[in-house]
Amino acid sequence: MSLILEWLASLMPHLMLVPIVLPMLTAALMLLLKEEQQHAKMVMNVGTTALGLLAAIALLLWADQSGSSTTMGVYLPGNWQAPFGIVLAVDRLTALMLVLTYSIALASSLFSTARWHKAGVHFHPLFQLQLMGLSGAFLTADLFNLFVFFEIMLAASYGLLLHGSGRMRVQSGMHYIAINLAASSLFLIGVSMLYGLTGTLNMADLAQAIPEVSAADRGLLHTAAGILATAFLIKAAVWPLNFWLVPAYSAATAPVGALFALMTKVGIYTILRLWTLMFSSEAGDSALFGSMWLIAGGMATMVFGGIGTLAATRLTHLAGYAAILSSGTLLAAIGFGQNMLTAGLLYYLPSSTLAVAILFLLADIMDRWRNDGNIDIDDEEAPFLNSELVPTQSLNLDENEQVLIGRAIPASAAFLGLAFIMCTLVVTGLPPLSGFIGKFAMLTNLINPVGLGQSAGYQAGPWGWVLMALMIATGLFALIALTRAGIRHFWATHERGTPELRISEGLPIAALMALCMVLTVKADSVMQYTQNAANTLHAPGTYIQAVMETRPVPNPTIAPSSTPPSSGQEAQP
Repeated sequence: MSLILEWLASLMPHLMLVPIVLPMLTAALMLLLKEEQQHAKMVMNVGTTALGLLAAIALLLWADQSGSSTTMGVYLPGNWQAPFGIVLAVDRLTALMLVLTYSIALASSLFSTARWHKAGVHFHPLFQLQLMGLSGAFLTADLFNLFVFFEIMLAASYGLLLHGSGRMRVQSGMHYIAINLAASSLFLIGVSMLYGLTGTLNMADLAQAIPEVSAADRGLLHTAAGILATAFLIKAAVWPLNFWLVPAYSAATAPVGALFALMTKVGIYTILRLWTLMFSSEAGDSALFGSMWLIAGGMATMVFGGIGTLAATRLTHLAGYAAILSSGTLLAAIGFGQNMLTAGLLYYLPSSTLAVAILFLLADIMDRWRNDGNIDIDDEEAPFLNSELVPTQSLNLDENEQVLIGRAIPASAAFLGLAFIMCTLVVTGLPPLSGFIGKFAMLTNLINPVGLGQSAGYQAGPWGWVLMALMIATGLFALIALTRAGIRHFWATHERGTPELRISEGLPIAALMALCMVLTVKADSVMQYTQNAANTLHAPGTYIQAVMETRPVPNPTIAPSSTPPSSGQEAQP
């Protein structure tokens, strides 16, 4: 492992560019190919995404170096010192989001090769541009460049949402475009106001400038932060600004819906990053500004998502409301500003996102399977059982004289059933999978914010108890809704053939399920990772110091062999 870390250190900080530059160059190259060359584009899309995943894993390994509580990587693409030039930064949280993004993206790209990539034009270039925007949003350390990557991400998502055409996609796409254009306008207004007040858009520099804002301008500062937060909360699907999500995500094709499961998490990531930087406990009079809004908004979103799951009649709608429920839980937990609670939510974040992505992929296969048969939901009799509830031999035959009860379940149907059960357990937070561990960690840390055995006499307070009640109640709502959907799709009829499941569809679902299992089996290691990430977030001094003290490389083109490695810095206090 030490050799691997040494090799990764030799690639840093230039390795940080790979998740952004690789999809950008791939998309540009794809645009030069004719639309008839779908096979070549498909291979490039899957291959490039796989390479991006390897780069993201390498960044995660580097960021989680043993013996170091904090490891920061900083890169100056223009070789200008912050806050004057573009800055990219990677820490444990950024690396975690990159691995999650490329894992779901690889599964989605593989799934699309079965059928959906042929449903329209430019699917593969748009897919890569979406990855570029997502990666840039996680890596950037500057608000203006965050806006640029947001727009790249959104522009690609417009095309991906409309992929496959149809009235529902066009109608939902128009609503989706309108709300995101409004969010972009709010983003620009908030950024402009912050720049006018502080004279900087670099995140680390903003964190230094906010405590120095005069009392007369403090109200304007909070207004600017509120406007900026509204743009991010729209992406995070907070109630009542989430009316667009379920229609848009359910109208998208299955691989696009799975990729869109990451979009709400971009809003969550941005709020978590900026709030812990700009309004930490060290922000003076603005310390923890907006915490109650995050808690209240998150709880309202949880209620909306829980009720929505009960009302959903389609699997894609159910997946959309599950994404909303996950976002609400994360937002409410963020608002408490406790590092141990943040560690729990960072563990829960990838688990819930993976489950929602699997649900979108499953919905496509299960809907195709279900529509092949006729369902009679009014038949409440059991004609093949006698009074002792034992199959009657003479009646345990269908019209083709094939055994009904006791017939082997097709492997594809069994696979879909197991995948659906796993999603149900993760989304609802039932043991023994990672969804339960994440929710249990959050519940435990609400009651014991200092740690087990060290929080005697601590009271969670009314908001803490409300959040605990909502987490349990909404989990129950989701359980009822998913159980009902499972009965409807798996048990309501036997008059169907074997579900059609191609390897290119089953393999990505199995891979995402395996990641959920890894999060469960390696829960101790993952929780330690998220705890270190949370500690760094709630002690922003390391981030600020690493970004602001990184120096440009002197004369990089004149004497490259005698210069320092590059404009990067490892902060290991």
